[in-house]
Amino acid sequence: MLVTPDLPSVRLATRLAAPEPGWTVHADAVVVGSGIAGLTAALELRTRVRRVLLVTKGVLSSGSTVWAQGGIAAALDPGDSPAAHLHDTLAAGGGLCDPRAVETLVTEGPRRVRELVARGAVFDTTPDGAISLTREGGHLTDRIAHAGGDATGAEISRALVAQIEAVRDDPGIEVIEHALVLDVLTGAAGPDGTPGAVAGVTLHVIGEGSRDGVGAALAPAVVLATGGIGQVYRSSTNPAQATGDGIAAALRAGALLGDLEFVQFHPTVLWLGTGVKGQLTLVSEAVRGEGALLLDTDGVRFMPDEHPLAELAPRDVVAHAIVRRTAATGSDHVWLDARHLGGEFFARRFPTIHERLAEHGIDPATDLVPVAPAQHYHSGGVVTDLDGRSSLTGLYAVGEVACTGVHGANRLASNSLLEGLVFAHRAARDVAGRVEGGFLPRVEPCPRSGPDALVAAASRARVQRAATDGPGVLRSAEGLRRALATLAAIPTDAQQRRDDGRPLGVPQLAEWETTNVHQVATVLALAALVREESRGGHARSDFARTVDAWRARVGVKSGTDGSVEIGPRPVG
Repeated sequence: MLVTPDLPSVRLATRLAAPEPGWTVHADAVVVGSGIAGLTAALELRTRVRRVLLVTKGVLSSGSTVWAQGGIAAALDPGDSPAAHLHDTLAAGGGLCDPRAVETLVTEGPRRVRELVARGAVFDTTPDGAISLTREGGHLTDRIAHAGGDATGAEISRALVAQIEAVRDDPGIEVIEHALVLDVLTGAAGPDGTPGAVAGVTLHVIGEGSRDGVGAALAPAVVLATGGIGQVYRSSTNPAQATGDGIAAALRAGALLGDLEFVQFHPTVLWLGTGVKGQLTLVSEAVRGEGALLLDTDGVRFMPDEHPLAELAPRDVVAHAIVRRTAATGSDHVWLDARHLGGEFFARRFPTIHERLAEHGIDPATDLVPVAPAQHYHSGGVVTDLDGRSSLTGLYAVGEVACTGVHGANRLASNSLLEGLVFAHRAARDVAGRVEGGFLPRVEPCPRSGPDALVAAASRARVQRAATDGPGVLRSAEGLRRALATLAAIPTDAQQRRDDGRPLGVPQLAEWETTNVHQVATVLALAALVREESRGGHARSDFARTVDAWRARVGVKSGTDGSVEIGPRPVG
């Protein structure tokens, strides 16, 4: 029987401090985000419902997908199989994958990749015209499809954005760019206080879109595809827009979250010094897949002693090994040695990485490349079923913001793009069927009880420091409790507090994003404190072993008064 630790009492706001909506639009479904998951969901919904609204924080091509270097995994080779892909995914997931979700992913994946080709995505091919496949960490066979060597995400994004642009004038779809979704609107709560059905979202158009200020997009279905949480941390491979907006909005609305503590730190991110922050350059796992080696600062290759797959071990294994090695050698990075691959091969196979390294005066043909772990991917999020449905009627989540059960404790390399693709298709079909069938009726939005919140943008660095030092690569109860205390001390009513006669913060983009970052960091640290073991992307120095009793999901949700409910739940 699991015994969870005593936790500090946490209460979070149930809505952001914001002006009342000044305009309203109506749709059958609202899709939030323009990565592979959001674009696919919008394209599929356009042909299935009368009107879909696609909202993106930047421009259409600014989703996180564009940064994906590694590729997309699928059993496309005749010698491969969904069963083999399933085996490798379950092995990487540390016993916490939902086998049904993984089976769905690997079975439907090859067909969805071929449909992506039909939509115009151009993958690298062999001389006979077949999609060229390579291997990455945790995969026991070659099943990673690439485009432009290390520009897979950019090519997929280009193809899907072109499809959206081709139908942008269609009255059945509207695109709103430069728009931050603030809160998920819900109808009247049930007699027992359970949240009502989804009624739409509030959103702020940042200033370059077709509408200004705060508005309301009313719809019986909302599909969150908002990507990751990278800016919760001081350093990340995620773009600046990855501020956990979807997770925070779902939390405030009362949706169930899960697996939040499982954060994947990419082991080989270009190290440029301790003072560097923001989005960092990722040196793809595919470089190690081609034979690059990891050396410590004494020149010793250390991964063969850590795992049978050496440099191609799952990412959590490699990241934790690097952290231990840097501690042992008194350094803050290790070296990636790709010199034996040859400069011509490296430049041809990894043109984007080669260009980024050259910007910093590094030639991988002659130089060792300094690397260290940085936040890369979040395996947790809004808990969904196999059709993307969350615990709130009408709220769906797809892609990195979702917790489908595919990744478990650790994402297998290049499964993320496939997950977004497969489950966006499933969610779009489910939304369309339930809207057209009358199972998702329109409801009037009702105000939620509980406080509103605004965290001053000036607090962002403090939040990031607490997250990095607390629920970072290696964690402990002491560090997590210290992080929670720091986060609790940060004012969340900046719009009401005054300093020198001025408010600490006013409702605007930077403050809303910082509030989201603060809320995500808080529940992430809580989940990491609850799980007293080490598994996958969650490593505790005070509970270094994996505990079989913890083969469970840590579920998190917010009550109607903002109190956080947290505890173990069955996976799936």
